[in-house]
Amino acid sequence: MNSISPAWLSDFDAALIRYFLINHVDAGMDEAVLLRYADLPPQVAALQFGEDYELERVDADWVATST
Repeated sequence: MNSISPAWLSDFDAALIRYFLINHVDAGMDEAVLLRYADLPPQVAALQFGEDYELERVDADWVATST
């Protein structure tokens, strides 16, 4: 079984936190799930994971409008 690079995992967690305010532990990801994304660059993997699990991004600039 392939193992996850510590550097990749650190960058992946940083991207998850940036985009979704969670890390892989908070998301409940085990090695089997991580391996599904490990062939992608960490930022791309984080975004793909968020899309796959319909996570709401927190890094978007929302403009409040009054009506």
